[in-house]
Amino acid sequence: MDGLAEDDGDRREFRPILRNRLLGRNVVAFWILGLCNNFAYVVMLSAAKDILEKEHIHQGENCIEKVADIKCSKISTGAVLLADILPALAIKMVAPFTLHHFPYSVRHGFVIFCQISSFLIVALSESLTVGLIGVVFASIGAGLGELSYLSLSSYFHSDTISYWSSGTGGAGIAGSLAFAVLTDRRFLDLSPKSALLTMLVVPFVLLLTYWLLLESPPSVHKVKFFRIQSYLIREADRRSYDEVSNENESPHSPLLLSTPNANNQFHTRSTITIRESITNRIWLIRALLRYMVPLATVYFAEYFINQGLLELLVFPCDTGFNLSQASQYRWYQVLYQIGVFVSRSSVNICPIRPTMLPILAILQLVNAIVLFNDALHPHVPHIIIIFAIVFYEGLLGGSAYVNTFNTIHKSVSGENREFSLMFVTLSDSSGIVLAGFLGIIAHNFICAHR
Repeated sequence: MDGLAEDDGDRREFRPILRNRLLGRNVVAFWILGLCNNFAYVVMLSAAKDILEKEHIHQGENCIEKVADIKCSKISTGAVLLADILPALAIKMVAPFTLHHFPYSVRHGFVIFCQISSFLIVALSESLTVGLIGVVFASIGAGLGELSYLSLSSYFHSDTISYWSSGTGGAGIAGSLAFAVLTDRRFLDLSPKSALLTMLVVPFVLLLTYWLLLESPPSVHKVKFFRIQSYLIREADRRSYDEVSNENESPHSPLLLSTPNANNQFHTRSTITIRESITNRIWLIRALLRYMVPLATVYFAEYFINQGLLELLVFPCDTGFNLSQASQYRWYQVLYQIGVFVSRSSVNICPIRPTMLPILAILQLVNAIVLFNDALHPHVPHIIIIFAIVFYEGLLGGSAYVNTFNTIHKSVSGENREFSLMFVTLSDSSGIVLAGFLGIIAHNFICAHR
């Protein structure tokens, strides 16, 4: 009997060790998933000017000697932004209501297919039209991946959100820095085509991370390769969110634990779920707007800056570190992404209260106004000042993203969490689409009046 008691004691002591190892393995997996998922999306934005110049004479990799020699591009990089976000937005509008029929493994495979296609098409294209088709594939893959992996995190510990967000921030640095270093004449000096082809290793890493590193719980539907029936999830087979570990629940009172019925009464999770009632989903969406509006505003302002204004903030050799016009644009993207990475990685160190999210939106709008004024009437004396503003812009954007999703993951009840995380991804995409359209208008206006 004493031996059995000792064995039971050993098992109890060993379980926390296994749990911690599993948690460590899964948060690392989510960090890599975030890194790889957003990599192609970031690279396409960093390569925006190169994509637009496929049908035009290349401006060269030499810096511009005089301010008078600075010319506007015929097409705004906002066009690439729209190709990089509109397909993702379309997916995000439909997916929360339909995507639950497809297992995560199937979605993951399609994300990998889209990433490979995007790199190959853009690298091998000889025209702007074909290049933009490749950007569309990157957009579809990134959009589907974001809402899939974020909703998948509802089955895991809440720390996966912060690691996912940090990984997406890392994608910004890795993608923009890799493209800048590979193509800069002072570094590896590869052609954009060769640089894009070297990045095909990223989808392979994404493949291995999901299948080999991530350890999904039993409540996640498993696909069996030779069983076609397992490639779809029947409604009758869907598991209840009651199976999600109590570890995933917030110790605080959930924000949306229950949903109201027609008599203003509340049903518990055991009697009604968000999937069973469109009315309840609409009620939930209304509750989520307090997070969605500030996040959409932040993303509108920062992408209006990145894809509508930065290409117009060009400095001559003596005040631009001897960087060419294309190189200045690439390094703007790098500094922005460094800011995003720093802030997305700091949620556990310096979290922001939900009531502060609208302030981030206001600060980002101020950045947009300041840089719009400088693009229209240049007065900033040196590029280093713009570098600092762009870095600060990235800090605001990354902080808004990670704190929004972290709050939702911790505050929304388990039955509503997966849908909520998927639906709120509409916020950033909506803001980015608006920024793309207004960025094109602003580009044409500034070029005509400055």
